[in-house]
Order: sequence, then C-alpha cells, then structure tokens
Amino acid sequence: CALAYVNLVGGQDELVFDGDSIVVDAQGTQLARSTQFAEELLVVDLELPAATGTEPDPDALVEGLSVRHTALSRESPRSSGRLDQLNAERLDDLGEIWHAIVLGLRDYARKNGFGSVLLGMSGGIDSTVVAALACDAVGAENVHGVSNPSAWSTEHSRTDAAEQARRTGLRLRTVPIASMVDAYDEALSGLDGLAAENLQARIRAVVWMALSNAEGHLVLACGNKSELATGYSTIYGDAVGGFAPIKDVPKTVVWQLARWRNDWAARRGEPPPIPEATITKPPSAELRPGQLDSDSLPPYDVLDDVLDDYVEADASTAELVAAGFDRELVERVVQLVDRAEWKRRQYPPGPKISVRNFGRDRRLPITSAWREHLPR
Repeated sequence: CALAYVNLVGGQDELVFDGDSIVVDAQGTQLARSTQFAEELLVVDLELPAATGTEPDPDALVEGLSVRHTALSRESPRSSGRLDQLNAERLDDLGEIWHAIVLGLRDYARKNGFGSVLLGMSGGIDSTVVAALACDAVGAENVHGVSNPSAWSTEHSRTDAAEQARRTGLRLRTVPIASMVDAYDEALSGLDGLAAENLQARIRAVVWMALSNAEGHLVLACGNKSELATGYSTIYGDAVGGFAPIKDVPKTVVWQLARWRNDWAARRGEPPPIPEATITKPPSAELRPGQLDSDSLPPYDVLDDVLDDYVEADASTAELVAAGFDRELVERVVQLVDRAEWKRRQYPPGPKISVRNFGRDRRLPITSAWREHLPR
C-alpha cells in the first residue's frame, strides 16, 4: 500500500500553508514529493498488486431496487510508460521562511484586490529585506519605494535605497520631509526629544498613506519581531500599513535572510538584490544625529535570545536569570515587552513563521497589574 499526504498551499491572512505534499510506501520510503510553497500537480506511478474482482449478483436487490452491472470494457488500459517521479528538494530553514513570507504577501495582496505595494525605504536592513520580499511576491514593477530624507538622514542611507532600486528594478521616488518637519515645528513650538523624533516618523507615514490613497497601493510596514516585542517603533509612524511581512521575524534572522537571498541570487546567476553595505552597517532609526538602535536596546543577538525564551517558551524572570542572563537585562526586556502590548494590538497583520507569534498565539491584557517586573 502507499500513503499520500496532501496539503493546502497559499496564504490566509497570517497563516501560510506550505503545500509540500508527499507519497510514501508501506516502508516509509519517499516515492514522490511536491515543491514547497507552490501550486503543483503531483502524479505518482505506483506498482500495486492486482486486485481480486467481485462480480455482483445480477438478481441482487438493494432496498427493493435491482442493480444492473454493465461492463464498458473488458480490456485493461495500456500503460503509456513509467512516469518520471517528482521528488522536489526541501528548502533549508531560511529558504522556508523566505518563501513562506513571499507566498503570504502575494496571496494577501492578490486576494484583497491589490496589484501593487508601497513601502518607505530608508536604506536600512528591514525595509531593504521587505523590498526584496515584495519584488519576489508581486514583481519589481509593482513595488513602489518611497525615500523620505530628513535633516538627520545619512547620505549612505539614500544611496543604499537607490542602489537596491537599481538592482531590482523597483520604482523609487524621493519625497523630502525636512520642510514638512519645519512647518510642524513652527506650528507646535517646543517639541523636542522623543516627541520631535516621532513627529518625523509620523510625517513619513502621512506621505505613504496619501500615496496609497491616491494610487491604490498596499502599504507595507517594515518592523521586525524584536522591535514589535519591545515597542521600538512609532505608533502611527513606521508602524502604519496594511500588511507587515517581517513582523514575526527576529532582527537577527532578518540579517540571515538578507544573506540567504543574496546567496540564492548568486546560485541562480542573478545580481544580489540587497546591497552589502545595508547588511553590514549598524542599524539606526536616523531620527536624531548619530542615533543607533543600540542606544535604546541591548545588542540584538542578546535581545533575541532573551525574547526567544520569554515570548516563545514562556520562561519566567527567575528562569531567565537561572539560564544565565543578567538580571538587570532580563527585567528591562520583560518590562519593555509587557508595556508594548498596546502597540502590538494596533500593528498590521503579517505571516506567522515562528512557533509563537504576537496576536494569534500571544495576546495578553493591556490593562493589568499582575506582571512580574518591577513597579513602573
């Protein structure tokens, strides 16, 4: 005998079904396997033992009805020759994540009536990876990038975004926001610090949404899971959008995906879509002079380890400290995660690629006093 496992393929909001149908024999040997994350007809040629036929009694009655047996043909169909069996290679872990996000984004846009997407392109690793995912999902000609340089934007950020547009063929336009920021500063005198920084992010969001309204694009939010966990984003700023492709991808994995996609391009003889400078430069929101993510957050490799245990494994503060993490670091991260629940509730949907994502799998009360961490 043989066993055939058939799976759905496609995206449904935050869920992505991977296809990957398989046929195995009685010993568990793989006979055929379909491609992951793609619709495919899998035809399998099986060597089965001859069946013993049974001739029905022509006079038999079934619930008072007679059954007449008619043979259309007594000849067995002739074989057209043994079929070539499809045995698609399985993707590695990063390949699975990449193709899952691409399929999830493609189906979300298509099934909701969007033929194009739009995103802010800062030249940073997150927006660059999202742009590459979007090009694979809907075609570069349907990806609209927007660069919104401010007084604090570095030259390499602008050139990195332009270089990716050149490599991929996506459409990039520049809408400077310095004059808009000045107008707000004049109207709302006295803004400084975080309020002034967030104002820049929100002005950018206004530009993206205006272009979306005017041209009919699906706006993509470019935040990653590490930022979503700790609340390191501006609500109604970089958090706006209709879909968030990497919301369930930790920051360290975002870098790994960038490397994987460039390597995949090299294996296919294509130019790498992600500039090397974007991968190697320190991450920054560029909302004030010399700003780096490390000014506000622990190093991402350390942060993601803590988040993996706290969010995915439900480890307590005591368990995290017992595992070797610094107590002060643990209490800080736990506090950031717990305080950011309200932001996560307002974030766009995005594909689930981890064991436990925010929203569908981890959803806690915003108003509560039971948290483990120290008083606010």
